[in-house]
Amino acid sequence: MTAKASANPMQRILLAEDDSSMRAFLERALVKAGYEVISFENGADALDRLKEEAFTLLLTDIVMPRMDGIELARRASELDPELKIMFITGFAAVTLNNESRPPKDARVLSKPFHLKDLVHEVGKLLAA
Repeated sequence: MTAKASANPMQRILLAEDDSSMRAFLERALVKAGYEVISFENGADALDRLKEEAFTLLLTDIVMPRMDGIELARRASELDPELKIMFITGFAAVTLNNESRPPKDARVLSKPFHLKDLVHEVGKLLAA
């Protein structure tokens, strides 16, 4: 699914979230905030798209089928070291351990969160 916002075409977000309802909510909130969002239901498809075009931010769930968010983030940061990364997850404390270390400077937003908090955190990360 592709959604475009004309407010800020330079701020492109690649969203990977396997829950279709959550993905739709996140995409709507980010598009309404002026970002261009391209979303996928798994990490493998998101990585394929990242190989084709540049994004400003990877926003990914951690627990997903086919390729988890940490592996997606690792591979994405190899392709584009400037890519900013934010994880959204309900399993942050369990999943982000020493064996599955995410790329440096990655941020984590734990579920549940309010959509305005997501938009605020994305804005802070992109402004950094």
